[in-house]
Amino acid sequence: MQKNPANSPKNSTGLVSDLSRIKVAILALPEVLALDFGIPIQILGRNTPGLYDVATCAAGGRPVVASGGFSVAPDRGLDLLAEADTVIIPGYTRSRDPLPDNILGALVAAHQRGARMVSICSGAFALAQAGILDGLSATTHWESTADLARLFPRITVDENVLFVDNGQVLTSAGVAAGIDLCLHLVRSDWGVAQGNLTARSIVSAPRREGTQSQFIEHRPMFGNSDQPTDVAAAMEWATKHMHQPITIADICAATALSERTLARRFEMHAGTTPMKWLANQRVERAKGLLETTMAPIDRIASSVGLGSGTNFRSIFKKSTSLTPSQYRHAFSAGEGLQP
Repeated sequence: MQKNPANSPKNSTGLVSDLSRIKVAILALPEVLALDFGIPIQILGRNTPGLYDVATCAAGGRPVVASGGFSVAPDRGLDLLAEADTVIIPGYTRSRDPLPDNILGALVAAHQRGARMVSICSGAFALAQAGILDGLSATTHWESTADLARLFPRITVDENVLFVDNGQVLTSAGVAAGIDLCLHLVRSDWGVAQGNLTARSIVSAPRREGTQSQFIEHRPMFGNSDQPTDVAAAMEWATKHMHQPITIADICAATALSERTLARRFEMHAGTTPMKWLANQRVERAKGLLETTMAPIDRIASSVGLGSGTNFRSIFKKSTSLTPSQYRHAFSAGEGLQP
């Protein structure tokens, strides 16, 4: 696998050439939220061995009081930010308070030299104070989106997403959305297969799209006899038949739902339309095949229902900014691939 942080050196093809661990600095601010602080440590530090070098930091390297009354002892001071490929700022309860100049200066310097800047929950307020979110779309916990928009009018605040990926700068909604964002980092850096492996290791759903609403009513994927799940049944049917041409009418016929009802329930359950969801699943299935097999592009296109190789290349590049061949070169497992 090859890493793909925002500041990694790239070769003549535009793909990342540095195979070393990605250095991650997690910045603890006053009254840091314990769960937000622990998420990147758990996912990037413990559940992706050998891929990330994770360390924590705080102003002066001094212990920071966390929300709940206990203290967090950081590994380093703010000098760690000058070395990190990725800087993560967990949520903190005093996020409306002005940050000291030394913290803001360290964040600005990290951003200017190309480090990837990531916030979880109210950590977005620190990025906002540093001016890093100016002119960008961003999100935070839904209870804080109004304050973020009011205090920092140069930011386009989206309260209806789990996370926003601007490339070098990423923000997430609250609590569990931090898990989604960290898994998104793993997928972006090391590919779908590693992302799925990491998700399984933390007993999490492999993927919730960043565009999924913060207000989703979550249900079991396939339900059970006591709690039937119409949308999950539609997802299961569409996934099994994705190699075939599928219309919204086909899904409705298979699930005995009207088109209007299916659309409404899909929006509630998945935060998107049935056909957009299916299109995303086809691309994700294609990513997995590109990573783990040497199947020809045309065969992969047919197996995921994306038609000809030409059509597949167009859709895939629009979704990932890479051609299928570039993606395979970047994220292929190498030797031992299936035919």
